Amino acid sequence: MLTIRNGERDDLLCFFRKGNMTIEKPKVLITDSVHKVLIEGLSDLGFSCDYMPSITLNEVLTIIHKYEGIVVNSKIIVDRLFLDKALRLKFIGRLGSGLEIIDLNYARKKNVVVLRSPDGNCDAVAEHVMGMLLALAINLKNSDAELRNKIWNREKNRGWEVKNKTIGILGFGYTGSAFARRLEGFGANVLAYDKYKSNYATDYPYVKETTIEQIFNKVDVLSLHLPSTEETKGLVDSKFFEKFAKPIVLINSSRGNIVCTADLLDALDSGLVSGACLDVFENEKADTYTDKEEFLYKNLFRRDNVLLTPHVAGWTVESKERLAKLLLDRIRKL
Repeated sequence: MLTIRNGERDDLLCFFRKGNMTIEKPKVLITDSVHKVLIEGLSDLGFSCDYMPSITLNEVLTIIHKYEGIVVNSKIIVDRLFLDKALRLKFIGRLGSGLEIIDLNYARKKNVVVLRSPDGNCDAVAEHVMGMLLALAINLKNSDAELRNKIWNREKNRGWEVKNKTIGILGFGYTGSAFARRLEGFGANVLAYDKYKSNYATDYPYVKETTIEQIFNKVDVLSLHLPSTEETKGLVDSKFFEKFAKPIVLINSSRGNIVCTADLLDALDSGLVSGACLDVFENEKADTYTDKEEFLYKNLFRRDNVLLTPHVAGWTVESKERLAKLLLDRIRKL
């Protein structure tokens, strides 16, 4: 669990605790679809909840001055302008993990507590990644499409096995470690690299902590489990692909801006990348594509060796409830 707490807490505890003499209930704005357990739980804690899952960022900016708390997913960008308008804001609850949408330093200066629930959907992401990898390996998408058109082509759709392949996991946080657990029974060689950790795989005897050089030299499959930061944006580019000793399958379920789409297409054309499983993209709003992006994505979407899903790796029935429960627990502890 990561809870970023900013400023002194005594006033916050006094303000939020039941039985305080505040006449008006503190208000929380919920800006995305959430499980009802969060709304009901916040109400039990004494909050007045405004549930507006369809609200836009511009609309939020006109009313945020009324709220002591806000729950966001990814569409609400909490920058300096936002925080300057949020005159009463005491906490931000982030459903999920990514904090790139929040100006954490400015929130700290404003004494705004930032909470998140990255452990709420890590299992959903791990299962999704495992499913994409297996589907790509056995040509499931192509076999299904051909058979529906009465094309019976067994040899063309001969797959390959995960067993004895070397799977690299880049980033060993909640989702990276959850993916590693799914690989335990497949007989793969699992290598993990996390630049900012050490001794992180001691509970995973089948996972070897390694260097980035060994990742480049050994892996058949690389799965990205990284946050979006200034360091990781555009990390996976043409120079990155050229460092691998053999063709790889690339899996990205973390953030789209980590992978340069144009360079991935070049790597697919050259054979440096033999296949890709992508749940996230540099631009996830098709109606805003530039002419260049339209060309790039059409090129990407037509490929049989690329498997695509619309940023839904963490979206399961179970994860929706778990995200809400974990975030509620962290708000309760304020």
